[in-house]
Amino acid sequence: MAAPRSFSAAEVRDRCARGECLVRCRRRLYDLSAFVRLHPGGERLLRSRAGTDVSAALDGPPHRHSANARRWLEQYYVGELRDEQVAGCGRPVRCHGGGVGAVESVGRSGVALEGSGVQKGALGAALESCPKVEKPLDAAAPRVDPRCKPVDVGTDLVDWRKPLLWQVGYLGEKYDEWVHQPVDRPIRLFHSDFVEALSKTAWYVVFLVWTPVVLYLSWVSYTALAQGNTRLFSSFTTEYSIPVHKYYFPFIFLLGMFLWSLLEYLIHRFVFHMKPPASNYYLITLHFLLHGQHHKSPFDSSRLVFPPVPASLVIAFFYGVLRLLLPEVLGLSVFVGGLCGYVVYDMMHYYLHYGSPKEGTYLYGLKAYHVKHHFEHQKSGFGITTRFWDHPFRTLIPEETFEKED
Repeated sequence: MAAPRSFSAAEVRDRCARGECLVRCRRRLYDLSAFVRLHPGGERLLRSRAGTDVSAALDGPPHRHSANARRWLEQYYVGELRDEQVAGCGRPVRCHGGGVGAVESVGRSGVALEGSGVQKGALGAALESCPKVEKPLDAAAPRVDPRCKPVDVGTDLVDWRKPLLWQVGYLGEKYDEWVHQPVDRPIRLFHSDFVEALSKTAWYVVFLVWTPVVLYLSWVSYTALAQGNTRLFSSFTTEYSIPVHKYYFPFIFLLGMFLWSLLEYLIHRFVFHMKPPASNYYLITLHFLLHGQHHKSPFDSSRLVFPPVPASLVIAFFYGVLRLLLPEVLGLSVFVGGLCGYVVYDMMHYYLHYGSPKEGTYLYGLKAYHVKHHFEHQKSGFGITTRFWDHPFRTLIPEETFEKED
């Protein structure tokens, strides 16, 4: 195995100055430039830590990072920060919490220099003129926890060079643990390029396809209610049936959106998070197709929303159910509200993965909540657009607590 590349403090400082986002955990260096926009705490927070040691931040507060989060971090490992000793000038220049390149102390004079580099002046010039001697990498330096190592395409349980859908069913008892160890790499499901293309969807396609449908069906529902022929319970009694006026449409529409939020929770919890039997190849494959792929690669942007073709089949099923339970126009009014709720859900789900909401806002809290579901609490936190249903169903992700140090 090749030795890890070593970086000087000056190298790291220069790369950060060019806009790259390098952080370190003790002496291990990570380039998070490709992850800054996806960070749950926001891009600004991550960039503010560029060039610093994030060891303490990983343990919290405000958030204690999970083993999956640490495994995710390891995917961006680029090398080791080396110690540089100024020959004949005293103690080594080491990197500490003030940032990569911050000076702890220099030479025999005992003068402490703060900041991200040695200050100019007589002392600074003298230091720059001293030849630097690299210290060898310390073999006893803290290494990464083996539980946090990233996926190795050469030794992983599946062959990432081939479509995954037909492989995961053979994982058996190992599937559940494997699928809940997220990686930052795209997934291919099918051998056929055509079918593979149909399984991917850009976020705006959902909006462009379903928004006109919502608007059209809303108009149809409202104009039908305006005719005054719609009554509740008319199949049981005409004397006590309740007329449904056109002015009720906004409230029926909102009822449909509210019912969708419940349906969103139930599908996510009981369908998407079912644990398929380890001995059933087909149920494991189905689970991976429906939702497992998303947990394995949560930032695959082409698989964050539902493709319109399979979505239309599910939507048609629920429309048929409402037609059986309610008068035609009333059922359509509830349905269109639910369809709007679905569009909001898909758009919000994409935003929770790729957006950068302002700190302190509702969406900021929801993004952090959803990321916890992916990386740490896969058996709770099933609400996407709202945490409302997690309360009565007792699946709310608990708040983190940190004991104060004496």
